[in-house]
Amino acid sequence: MATFHFDLVSPEKLTFSGEVDQVDIPGTEGDFGVLAGHAPIVAAVRPGILTIITGGTKQKIIVLGGLAEMSESGLTVLADVATEIEELDKAKFAATIAEMQEKLSEKEGGELDHALERLDHFKSIQHELNTTAMH
Repeated sequence: MATFHFDLVSPEKLTFSGEVDQVDIPGTEGDFGVLAGHAPIVAAVRPGILTIITGGTKQKIIVLGGLAEMSESGLTVLADVATEIEELDKAKFAATIAEMQEKLSEKEGGELDHALERLDHFKSIQHELNTTAMH
């Protein structure tokens, strides 16, 4: 399988840089996979689990929004936050979700819609972590 260069960057650090077979990205318009030779694209990234596939192994990283750009030089994802699953404090993540739920009553209109959407994405990440992310 042909490989391509992939960089996953967050404000804190360069989380990943190297040659990969495929990257599956949680996009705001739906999840999508990128292979070598993919057409140039710029897409918004939603909170979710990004999967890097190299040599038959999968590495899963939680991203909390950002931007993905595929060009001739490869794929770059500029993530707002990128955390390797092994580094995630599940109790703290659960507390964040509980806090988000409590604050829903303070929101209204478009702000409420955005908060509900973000909460749904966080719950989806939590569900995947509890069921399939480690497999």
